[in-house]
Order: sequence, then structure tokens, then C-alpha cells
Amino acid sequence: MMQQQTPTFSEIIRSDKPVLVDFFATWCMPCKMMEPILEEVKARTGDRVLFHQVDVDRNPLVASVYQIAGVPTLMVFRKGEVLWRHSGVVPPDQLFQVIEHILQETDQQENKKPAVDTQQAS
Repeated sequence: MMQQQTPTFSEIIRSDKPVLVDFFATWCMPCKMMEPILEEVKARTGDRVLFHQVDVDRNPLVASVYQIAGVPTLMVFRKGEVLWRHSGVVPPDQLFQVIEHILQETDQQENKKPAVDTQQAS
């Protein structure tokens, strides 16, 4: 039986769904304050958004690629693009509004896709 590989960070952030990434450190008090906030927002958004945590001490390369200077830093990615970024604690309502806004934008983009023309040009 093949072992399932854990997706890499770049695979995770290439999702079609928005991905909220929490860059944190175990020693960081504001990061600990974000935990219940993230849980609350996760409960409110359901499966429309993916949540991913990155421990900057364990993943220094990822942290340096995204120039994470302070923790917590929250970023929302979709299809590999950064849609939003914030350093520091974000109140749950504010974070929820940001995510709702991103979901509305992505829904609009999905609906604006041109219909694929199935007829071949002759």
C-alpha cells in the first residue's frame, strides 16, 4: 500500500479554496491568543476555507520566503496568490469579515469565468 504523502506548503496554498495560514511560534503569547479566535472563525466559515498553521521555528524556510518578521502573521492564499496579510492579533469579527469578503470576491471570479467554447474553429 502506498503511503500518503503530506502535501507541501506550496501544494496547500495552491488550493481553489482560500487558505488561511497562521504563522506562529510556540513561545509567542499573542499566537496563543489567536488560537481560540482561529477556532471560532473556522467554526463560522465551515469547509469553505482551509486553515493551516506554520510553526516558524520548525519551518524557517517557509517563514523566510514569505518574509515573516513577527508572529502571529496571518495570510490568506488562493491558488498560490496572497490575497491578504496581517501581523498581530486579529479580533474574530474582523478576521471573519476579511474571509467573507475574500469568499465573495472568489465567488464573483468563479461566476465571471467565460463559458468554454466547445466548438472547434474550422
